[in-house]
Amino acid sequence: MAPVLVALLVLALSLSLLALLSRHRATSARLPPGPPALPLLGNLLQLSPFRTLQSLLKLSDRYGPVFTVWLGPRPVLVLRGTDAVREALVGQPEVFAGRGRMPTLDSTFKGHGLLFSDGERWRQLRHFSLMALRDFGMGRRSIETQIQEEAQELVQEFRKTQGMKFREFWGEPFDPTLLLDCAVSNIICSIIFGNRFGYKDPEFLELLHLMNESFQEISTGWAQLYNTAEPFLWFLPGPHRRIPRILGRMKSFVARRVQDNTRTLDPNRPRDFIDAFLIQMDQEKGNPNSEFTLENLELTAVNLFFAGTENVSSTLRFGFLYLMKHPHIAEKVFEEISQVVGSDRAPTIADRPQMPFTEATIHEIQRCSDLIPMNVPHRVTRDTKFRGFLIPKVREKPQ
Repeated sequence: MAPVLVALLVLALSLSLLALLSRHRATSARLPPGPPALPLLGNLLQLSPFRTLQSLLKLSDRYGPVFTVWLGPRPVLVLRGTDAVREALVGQPEVFAGRGRMPTLDSTFKGHGLLFSDGERWRQLRHFSLMALRDFGMGRRSIETQIQEEAQELVQEFRKTQGMKFREFWGEPFDPTLLLDCAVSNIICSIIFGNRFGYKDPEFLELLHLMNESFQEISTGWAQLYNTAEPFLWFLPGPHRRIPRILGRMKSFVARRVQDNTRTLDPNRPRDFIDAFLIQMDQEKGNPNSEFTLENLELTAVNLFFAGTENVSSTLRFGFLYLMKHPHIAEKVFEEISQVVGSDRAPTIADRPQMPFTEATIHEIQRCSDLIPMNVPHRVTRDTKFRGFLIPKVREKPQ
């Protein structure tokens, strides 16, 4: 009896492998070319988890700006260069608007929040978030005074360090990361939570610590490997188990603020983004298709906090680095600021047209820093043709 069972098991495994190979070949025939893939493993052995970007760039040199790699049994379309990315994300925005999987974050967001949702949920959250952020000053002159005041607070904190001796410039080196995080984060916090925090506020510092810790964990080689080879690694210990705990603590902080706002909410006078979302929730409570839920509120607030803090703070740090490496550029920027703004007032948005060199320097810092060399993964929302190839819609697991 035992030999028969073994034979049946071998037959079943063989048939499963043949079916997998057949499906792999059928799918591959429609996709852009790429490196040969192994059964089950795909191209995982050709993608270094510690140098994923460099691995993809090397493959692109051989296969062109549009090619396919297999992450295990999952095909992934890789786009390199402005032309290919613009053709997809700008030329067919609705088709490429879907969000691909990021296993390290899926257990926390589960398709909720602004950054990791798609379809109708993403459209509702994006439209509301853009309107609410504008209403509370983002991108408008109304927030200018607040930014100027926060910048002055940052300068005062710099003055307190032993590393910054103004007018002498002979202080000891110091790490500005935390102070920059505090200043930048206070701008987005005033919009989301309705208030700024002191630079030594323990709750605020804990929130920033959690944000930085989560970025460090997500950036590890193991986390990158897990994102590409999750089916083989999900049962092992590692950052993929710590990241949800860190993000869960951030979500708990937001949840407490939501509860506080709920108790003191005045529907006629929204104080911040949370108030505006709660009011919208109440207005749509009878709509079965509404995406205005507590889960989406809490996770969207986490998304905005990340985006409004880390990106700007990192850009500022890169700016300091590049200006130190190129002091002649720093000198020209200083000269232009002195001529246009002087030393008796803070710069304003109205000064921008008169400061072309400073603006060009900022754009060059953003270009060279390349904060997000690989975008968040996307997926097509329907079968579509792209550069002569058929890109099939991926049937993700329902969230």
